[in-house]
Amino acid sequence: MRYPVYSFVLAASLLAPVQAETFVLPPADVDVVGFMQQVPASSAETLLDIARRYDIGQNEILLANPDVDRWLPADGSTVILPTRYILPTAERTGLVLNLPEMRLYYYPQARPGETPVVITHPVSVGRMDWKTPLGVTKIVSKQVDPEWRPPQSIKDEHAKEGDPLPDVVRAGPDNPLGRYAMRLGIPGYLIHSTNKPYGVGMRVTHGCIRMYPEDIEKVFDDIPVGTPVRIVNQPIKLGWLADSLFIELHPPLEEDEAQYQDYMQSVLNSIADFLAADADTPGINSSRRINLSGRALRQAVKERSGVPIMITRQP
Repeated sequence: MRYPVYSFVLAASLLAPVQAETFVLPPADVDVVGFMQQVPASSAETLLDIARRYDIGQNEILLANPDVDRWLPADGSTVILPTRYILPTAERTGLVLNLPEMRLYYYPQARPGETPVVITHPVSVGRMDWKTPLGVTKIVSKQVDPEWRPPQSIKDEHAKEGDPLPDVVRAGPDNPLGRYAMRLGIPGYLIHSTNKPYGVGMRVTHGCIRMYPEDIEKVFDDIPVGTPVRIVNQPIKLGWLADSLFIELHPPLEEDEAQYQDYMQSVLNSIADFLAADADTPGINSSRRINLSGRALRQAVKERSGVPIMITRQP
């Protein structure tokens, strides 16, 4: 079999729902990891409770379950867990953050004898008036139980809202940085924990990147200072699994919506660009035959559910 490890993981996942944040890193010509799951809802918990339990962001679970009530899901109703992902188009090293997806991918350096993996977690990013910047940077420092010194711009905003901030917020439950913070090479920006975990998976920050407290605690010690960080903007993701092409669509950032007025054309352009880049990449299987399913593609564009959908017909 061509992809034995990945196929085994995929087959095993069909047996029962599993929470998975770490996946075997596939070969260069495979871009899809993870597996879709379903769980029954309970009126005793909200859709956001389910999202956090399975390491999913708020927007992600809402997009995948448009007909499920966010606050009062019906007992026994089916909740789709969007835990399958197309890896962003970026070098598979260090940290890669895709802003429209509001998800972070970490490619730790495998030690001798270890199997390379990719770790993924949901994040919050900057809202429209406080954008998280794109580009390549790195982790320049890390701190446990950091103090927060709010910049003057944030202090001014809070003062206008009648919620003045002190010059220094000490470590503790009221500190919005939580217990862990990793400072980026872009001045003023951090990847950090939060004291408001149910905002993870939304555009709610002043540009920083927030993670669930339990997520950043898991990776904090393993991410060394100097780790490269790539921040990308990819609302349309495409990727291969064996000889099948998948597409994963997320709402574009609000400030970019004008570029996607003809959304189908944007998708078709992205497919053409992806296939052209694929053909020029050494080591990629150039023998694949593209036979797009118009029906599947139209359905993917209509739903924009953030779930990878196969858009090629099988022979």
